[in-house]
Amino acid sequence: MNIDPRTALNALTDALEEHLSAAVNRRGEDDPAVETTFYGIADAFEAYEDALFAATGEVTPLDLYDEDSEDIDEDLDDDLEEDLDEE
Repeated sequence: MNIDPRTALNALTDALEEHLSAAVNRRGEDDPAVETTFYGIADAFEAYEDALFAATGEVTPLDLYDEDSEDIDEDLDDDLEEDLDEE
């Protein structure tokens, strides 16, 4: 079942708002509300990306990173070095 990209976009912005609220009202370093809303953003983004692609054939310039990947820090460091070299 395809959903309207506008509906998925609204869900994504809602998820971002919920995450902001959880982060601002954090109760300790390991507040489960922050983690829950973090994953809510990821899920809402994937739904938006899928809906956007199904409706238009377009994608966003954003990527989700798997927290368990050990290469994330290396990739980010490489990207930062490339950006600095271009300046």
